[in-house]
Amino acid sequence: MQAIYRHRFIVGPEAIDANGHVNNVVYVQWMQDMAVRHADAAGCTDTTREIGATWVARSHWIEYLSPAFAGDEIEALTWVAGFRKVRSLRRYRFVRTSDNATLAQGETDWVFMDLQSGRPRSIPEAVSAAFVLLPDAPQP
Repeated sequence: MQAIYRHRFIVGPEAIDANGHVNNVVYVQWMQDMAVRHADAAGCTDTTREIGATWVARSHWIEYLSPAFAGDEIEALTWVAGFRKVRSLRRYRFVRTSDNATLAQGETDWVFMDLQSGRPRSIPEAVSAAFVLLPDAPQP
């Protein structure tokens, strides 16, 4: 089990805005996509479904550091920084591979929810045990 989940991709033209670089809201989509990929790879998605639960975003924080452009290869990294009773803090970093520039970094505060009641639910050990926690941001 790896603490940091990594995924490389090429920025497509659909991600580019009128300013000629990746639009800021695209990073939120990438964060969501990375969280799902990591959860799938860790077996968390299946366990969560089996017990009738889901994750919902409570808040996002993003810091944009350098622009990305169509054709750039990006390495996206994500990891779980911590768990609280019903919440999980997940962090992200997006790095351009050609120059190792950090383009953006951020975090999402996720809430574990019961599908039937729609209410927050305590995170069971079977879910939290799927991840290695990294409270401090690692270097890419």
